[in-house]
Amino acid sequence: MIITRTPFRISFTGGGTDLPEYYKKHGGAVVSSGINKYMYITVNPKFDNRLRVSYSKTEIVDNAEELQHDIVKEALKLVGIKGGIEITSIGDIPAGTGLGSSSTFAVGLLNALYTFIGTRPSAEDLAEQACYIEIEVLKHPIGKQDQYAAAFGGTNYFRFNEDGSVDRTRIFLDEKNARFMRQRLMLFYTGITRSADEVLSEQRSKTDINMPILDFMAAQAGQMRDVLLNEGFNEKFGQMLHEGWMHKMELADGIANDEIRAHYNRAIEAGAVGGKLLGAGGGGFLLFYCDEEKQSDVERAVGLRRVDFHPELNGTRVIYYS
Repeated sequence: MIITRTPFRISFTGGGTDLPEYYKKHGGAVVSSGINKYMYITVNPKFDNRLRVSYSKTEIVDNAEELQHDIVKEALKLVGIKGGIEITSIGDIPAGTGLGSSSTFAVGLLNALYTFIGTRPSAEDLAEQACYIEIEVLKHPIGKQDQYAAAFGGTNYFRFNEDGSVDRTRIFLDEKNARFMRQRLMLFYTGITRSADEVLSEQRSKTDINMPILDFMAAQAGQMRDVLLNEGFNEKFGQMLHEGWMHKMELADGIANDEIRAHYNRAIEAGAVGGKLLGAGGGGFLLFYCDEEKQSDVERAVGLRRVDFHPELNGTRVIYYS
């Protein structure tokens, strides 16, 4: 039996510039962090030669081509496993909530499958193969940031180059600033789940119109990297979250509805410096930067379930092997 643990992620700025419609022309950039909420994938030999896949439903089939779960189907084909295996998945966070669940699943699954056949690819290989499955094969209208965040973990600046390659700068925070990040970030669940495909499809179709906004967001990612590396985790980070969110809402109609805007505005009025809705938009989690003495006021004002978390330094890992 093999169990992998792969972190979900929070994206601070640059989301949208990791879509190929943008980065192939201008190069995109994102600052993000893995968090201590995980996708667990279990792989176990099956007594017969069939395939059993258990997620929100259970499939038992004779071969991968019969599977309805598209990522599992393509991952099995890519790794070269035809049968005789059971796959289960459990996530700490629901799908469709803006924390990169599908890509986290893809990376964790590939890690488990390769371990099953005795191969240990690098984090970069896992990220690229997850991108290949989701973007090239399945044509999901997503970018490349989630796969890399899940594979590497930690807080990073990712640069998406015009040729499709990805450069990573690890953002190391000293003990004091790492503590500030844990203490000053607040995460709230809106209770709304959604598929990112519709919002991202609209966003991709408006790339040329949105070019000035996307240019700003890519540049802001570099600025945020520099602030974190040179100044630490301070109020300027929260201000950049707010500025980036104001721009992001202009990218597509479905990013923020009236309810989400109301929650956000109440948080700012109660003392949060800045924040954003995580993921493509439409629902999921709201993230805020807020000094500790004002967090009780913000929590009451927002009126949503708060989720405790902290940054995760590690990417996808095999946590059990027997």
